[in-house]
Amino acid sequence: MKPVRCDRTPAWGELKACFEASGQNFDLREAFSRDPHRFEAFSQDAPHVFADLSKNLIDADSQALLLALARQCGLESQRDAMFAGERINRTENRAVMHFLLRNPPSAQYIPAQVAINKVADAQAEVETTLNAMLDYAEQVRADEAITDIVNIGIGGSDLGPQMAVLALGEFATAGKRIHFVSNIDGDELAAVLRLVKPENTLFLVASKTFTTTETMTNAHSAKAWFEAQGGHDIARHFAALTTNVAAANDFGITTTFGFWDWVGGRYSLWSAIGLPIAIAIGAAGFRDFLAGAHAMDEHFRTAELAHNLPVRLGLLDVWYRNFHGFSSRTIAPYSSALRRWPAYLQQLEMESNGKRVDQDGQPLPFDTSPLLWGEPGTNGQHAYFQMLHQGTSVVPVEFVAIKQAAHAPDDLPGHHGKLLANVLAQAQALMQGKVDAGGHRDFPGNRPSTFLLLERLTPASLGALIALQEHRVFVSGAIWGINSFDQWGVELGKVLAKDIEPRLQSGNISGLDGSTAGLLQRLR
Repeated sequence: MKPVRCDRTPAWGELKACFEASGQNFDLREAFSRDPHRFEAFSQDAPHVFADLSKNLIDADSQALLLALARQCGLESQRDAMFAGERINRTENRAVMHFLLRNPPSAQYIPAQVAINKVADAQAEVETTLNAMLDYAEQVRADEAITDIVNIGIGGSDLGPQMAVLALGEFATAGKRIHFVSNIDGDELAAVLRLVKPENTLFLVASKTFTTTETMTNAHSAKAWFEAQGGHDIARHFAALTTNVAAANDFGITTTFGFWDWVGGRYSLWSAIGLPIAIAIGAAGFRDFLAGAHAMDEHFRTAELAHNLPVRLGLLDVWYRNFHGFSSRTIAPYSSALRRWPAYLQQLEMESNGKRVDQDGQPLPFDTSPLLWGEPGTNGQHAYFQMLHQGTSVVPVEFVAIKQAAHAPDDLPGHHGKLLANVLAQAQALMQGKVDAGGHRDFPGNRPSTFLLLERLTPASLGALIALQEHRVFVSGAIWGINSFDQWGVELGKVLAKDIEPRLQSGNISGLDGSTAGLLQRLR
């Protein structure tokens, strides 16, 4: 079925009518009162993740219409096209096959279109590269002389690996400290270099093209520091995660691990970009990480739409953005290990779906990606939850909770119970509210939330949770008719920066607007 943009389907108009008739005045408290089985109807198990959607502003009618919208937009055919290796990234004429990176060798499902797309023996190449990368990770783990690993990258070469290494700290090897440098601000690199010694440090330069300005500036500065501090043998102390082997060799690097043009940056932590994760948790742990993601891939690929968790979440995002008019969503992981989870999701969703034109380049008459933001609980409760409970804007909340703590409960009695009590209470308070005639202590309630629950935070469950979010973003992008896999919006500022940088030295302000010229002069 040919994809159809959402606003050109019959279901779109029916959803508008549904919203006007009952959706805009939907009351969660009344819904639970009417239906004692609402929790069961609007919650489900998926691989490694349990999701409670019952505290969202949906009912059987709106959910049925959203599923009809998905079918009328050709969501299933768009999903199948991705898994078949078709070039669904039309503006860059690329396939989108990050799922291949976690496809186990024994998997029965291998995309038939891979060969047609001239991705030569893609599955075999993935396995060869993975095996080599994991062998190297094990060598680093076994090398007692290497105590510090510094990953130099930005965007997808930083956010994903950093988030995962922090999240899986329970499984990390002892004796290795992993640092991440992304910002071109020299203070960040300087702070890391103060902590390490050249003879004990391995630098990973993560740049697909080996040309990214921030990454290469930091890499050359790290190399200069290494040599100035008496370091020698660049080949031993630097490795590159890149496809530009020639540029890496010119830098002095001989150990390189590449990936493919069908791997987008924000989907690359499953590839060689995940080397810091593999060093932290080991080859077996990394394979478990991939296996968890693959299990979610298979769920998304095969489950009926009505019982397909990425589909249900993606449709809920459309319902909130385009009908309720909610402009943001806050992410509240009740796990300090997931403290970089909101930042990771910001790139995944807003870089993917922050688009204003459809696949044909035509302006959209509706909104797309919401603003994502958040902090770990319970910290967020003492910061922005005041606005969530009593502010004038309704912001859907996505809670993430872990049933079993990483620490031994007997060592720190009471901590995890209090944490879980807080996440349950916040979701309950947002929904139920509280009446106060004086107003200042009045909580309107009826504030929606989603609750994602993991039994334990493990490589497999984290892999599944990430893949769930990847596919959810695909779903909403497919409904909106946009290309979720390019990111042209990041280019303009980069181009202008190349023009401005020499002007900071020369003072030349010709051709600049008045504001930029004035600021440049003050900065000189």
